[in-house]
Amino acid sequence: MAIKVTFVCLGNICRSPMAEAVFQHLVSQADLEQQIEVDSCGTGSWHIGEEAHSGTQRVLRQHGIPYNHIARRLSQNDLFQAHYLIAMDQDNMEDILRSGSTQAEVGLLLDYAPELNMHEVPDPYYTNRFEEVYRLVEAGCIGLLAHIRKKEGI
Repeated sequence: MAIKVTFVCLGNICRSPMAEAVFQHLVSQADLEQQIEVDSCGTGSWHIGEEAHSGTQRVLRQHGIPYNHIARRLSQNDLFQAHYLIAMDQDNMEDILRSGSTQAEVGLLLDYAPELNMHEVPDPYYTNRFEEVYRLVEAGCIGLLAHIRKKEGI
């Protein structure tokens, strides 16, 4: 059974899809596709059914990371099936914890990149700072993958 990692932000069009794509890219580079399954969702319903934000799509293309995504909302299945529920900010993490009981490891993405001295990935929806967010997400994803490989022995 694959280890399921689900990234969570508010609308599932900017940060969590970017994290999903970057993490999937890292998993593929490490030849771990059979061991790790990657997904993303949002805690809000505003963007359900939409593609990733054009800024997210643009920055992923610029970094050579393929991605196709349709926004969806956090569900009870996520709480039951995910091994890791990784939030982009404290509000997202609190929303996950309020959503119900889970056996998943719930954490903030940037806690896996302590060298950054930041805990939250800022939302680029209004600021358009997608490249900055990419750098943060990439560092968090690298640290998260190292954590999972050590913890899960893969």
